[in-house]
Amino acid sequence: MPELQIGVLAIQGGFEAHVRMLVGLGAAVSEVRVPADADELDGLVIPGGESTAISMGIESAGLGPAIHAHHEAGRPIFGTCAGMIVCDDAHLEMADITAKRNAFGTQLQSFEVDLGIKGIGDEPLRAVFIRAPWIKRHGANVEVLASYGGHPVAARDGNVLVCAFHPELGDDSRLHALFMAMTTGSRERAHEEAEH
Repeated sequence: MPELQIGVLAIQGGFEAHVRMLVGLGAAVSEVRVPADADELDGLVIPGGESTAISMGIESAGLGPAIHAHHEAGRPIFGTCAGMIVCDDAHLEMADITAKRNAFGTQLQSFEVDLGIKGIGDEPLRAVFIRAPWIKRHGANVEVLASYGGHPVAARDGNVLVCAFHPELGDDSRLHALFMAMTTGSRERAHEEAEH
């Protein structure tokens, strides 16, 4: 099979670090700025930044329908920090979660912590929290992958993976590898369905 085609939403925020990490894992990565950029992607990353600016950018670029079409086709989406907020039920409604903005405080309250995350092995991942949200509500079908301070900070709802921190800022690529494994699985299922 050809290499995975992963798009990184490049409207605002720290998308370059995601691009570097995904390229390091062997994906073909492109930046998504207009609806045509979202065509034919196997997976899409919505990075951190400022959730209002990202939401407004999606709207002004007319990207909403393209992102929803990607999601409805069963192709994975990975939202990190502000990207998690953009995926929630108050924004693009792709994950059955409600995120609380700036839940851990301002830029000054940014911190790093070793976090155990379900699905990536026993070794904790160094998680960087910057003006981070948390999940204040989630549906029954949402699997919580990690919590901090009693609040869910990483979760999976079907083909949508979200986390409140910045996994792209460290050198531990296991969360991105989990997303790529989800993407490979989704592509294989689509391929099998096309054959039947």
